[in-house]
Amino acid sequence: MFEAVEELIGEHAELERKLADPSVHADQANARKLNKRYAELTPIVATYRTWKQLGDDIDTARELAAEDPDFAAEVKDLAESRDEVTEKLRLLLVPRDPSDDKDVILEIKAGAGGDESALFAGNLLRMYLRYAERVGWKTEIIDATESELGGYKDVQVAVKTKGGNGATEPGQGVWARLKYEGGVHRVQRVPATESQGRIHTSAAGVLVTPEAEEVDVEINMNDLRIDVYRSSGPGGQSVNTTDSAVRITHVPTGVVASCQNEKSQLQNKEQALRILRSRLLAAAQEEAEREAADARRSQVRTVDRSEKIRTYNFPENRISDHRVGFKAYNLDQVLDGDLDAVIQACVDADSAAKLAAA
Repeated sequence: MFEAVEELIGEHAELERKLADPSVHADQANARKLNKRYAELTPIVATYRTWKQLGDDIDTARELAAEDPDFAAEVKDLAESRDEVTEKLRLLLVPRDPSDDKDVILEIKAGAGGDESALFAGNLLRMYLRYAERVGWKTEIIDATESELGGYKDVQVAVKTKGGNGATEPGQGVWARLKYEGGVHRVQRVPATESQGRIHTSAAGVLVTPEAEEVDVEINMNDLRIDVYRSSGPGGQSVNTTDSAVRITHVPTGVVASCQNEKSQLQNKEQALRILRSRLLAAAQEEAEREAADARRSQVRTVDRSEKIRTYNFPENRISDHRVGFKAYNLDQVLDGDLDAVIQACVDADSAAKLAAA
């Protein structure tokens, strides 16, 4: 049933041998790569060994039950345990997203709906900040453009694990949980500016990209066009009197990143490069996904940014995720950061699709 695991056991043993060699650790980048793969394989190998041992125990119990009926109950208990381990092993063998352990840059943009959309973007920002606080992640607002009424036209946030990349359990990394948030989020409610009490519909877009390390994306500085300009606040009001804001264009791809939040041009340039690097990594990964049609079919649809993925209905206190059919009537709690059930529904659908494809 799990014949392919034998190959993984061989790989696990080879990794163990390499990691025991002190010379391997002279190359820290390679050592980290080997350690990460070893950590991924270890629970698979351990669970497989348990699965095989339970199979042997069942055979022994059946032989004993043939002579002594009292052992029949033990056969049943062992069979139930093996069924549980079988399902656990199946889930462990689901192909993992190589970016699952990465931190992310999350961007929220106001869309159709004017000021109401910007206010909703502010609600989404608070929701993600509160969720990060609940699960123990660190957040850093990289850049933000506020609206006149206190919402956000555009805001970019770095979300990190406290231990850094690779320091989380499988499936619990920032990208592993937040990658399902990318898309158009729709809100239905009575805006504060609505005098007739009519329900309006507006939307905000969320873009989530795994934060790239320098080793992930190599940027040739000759491929960049860097423009500087003066930062501005709500209503175009001048914030700085010097050209400290920075916009960087990656000429070969046309990808653009900008930052104006920091006080110095150098700081804004570093932050804009950080955003640019992550966007280029995301673009490369999306291109690879387009080329790998089989792998793409086994994933929850998270790449199509134009698709309305979720609706937040305030009058009914309802949240609906249209991709997986999730619906709950605790919108107030979700907006306060209680996102686990919503995200888990997407994780479960993704795992089920991958299992079916496998």
